[in-house]
Amino acid sequence: MAALVAARYGWHLYVTSPWTRDGMVRVQVANVAPQISGQIVEVLTHDNQHVHRGDILYVIEKFDFEVALENAKATILTREADLEVKRGQNARRAALSTLSTSIETKQIFDGNEKMAEAALASAKAALSQAEINLQRTEVRSPVDGYVTNLLMRVGDYARAGTPNVSVIDENSYWIDAYFEETKLVNVHVGDEVEAGLLGYDASVAGTIESITGGISAANAANSTQGLPNVDPIFTWVRLAKRIPVRIRISHVPQGMPLIAGMTCNVSVVGAKPAAAPKPDQGIFDRLISRLG
Repeated sequence: MAALVAARYGWHLYVTSPWTRDGMVRVQVANVAPQISGQIVEVLTHDNQHVHRGDILYVIEKFDFEVALENAKATILTREADLEVKRGQNARRAALSTLSTSIETKQIFDGNEKMAEAALASAKAALSQAEINLQRTEVRSPVDGYVTNLLMRVGDYARAGTPNVSVIDENSYWIDAYFEETKLVNVHVGDEVEAGLLGYDASVAGTIESITGGISAANAANSTQGLPNVDPIFTWVRLAKRIPVRIRISHVPQGMPLIAGMTCNVSVVGAKPAAAPKPDQGIFDRLISRLG
């Protein structure tokens, strides 16, 4: 009887205790892509370098964009001069009476002035675009973090919209812990957790931020005629599914590096105990009841 009670307690503790050895450190990575195309003429960073938000990572050839900016400025001057001429012509026609000029002529010169104003506005927009394109030749880091897997070199051609630098956001680390579904009864949003990284004695502290709303189902794929494809199961033991739980990191011990992909053991601290199982639940309960 004592052995059965001890076995039942051990089995219940193993199945429902809120801990898992299947945890992983995760992080957000900013995939930096240029907004304009051109040849890279200068690389101002190196692999694994720490950068701040706004630091220049690399520079694209500026010549074409400087020329475009000068052309836009020249176009502005042309449009301003044209508008001044059209505005003067329209003012002179407007001052004349209908005996000296026709209403149609007045309308034509008034329309010419408005078209000149629109052309000037378009030239100013083109100037703004040329200025921003010239600024975009200096590709900057969008976050504080570390450059990783840097493979570019001077002479490479950067294409607009194609990522070529990855920067790890140092302020975005979190832990994904994969708890067995039988242990979720003791896992709640807001519970404090401790995560032990392999190779370190100290633990990372955090809180449960969220529990995923679903995982993929192996039997969800359609078979012939749109019917569900259900695989047969012949095992005696049904393995519990693992459910991802997102953990917000609140404290990292000094000297402990966080590296995305590191594995860890995660334990829920001070979790609320689950309701006691019913007397006829489980194989050990049935054995004890029969012996009793």
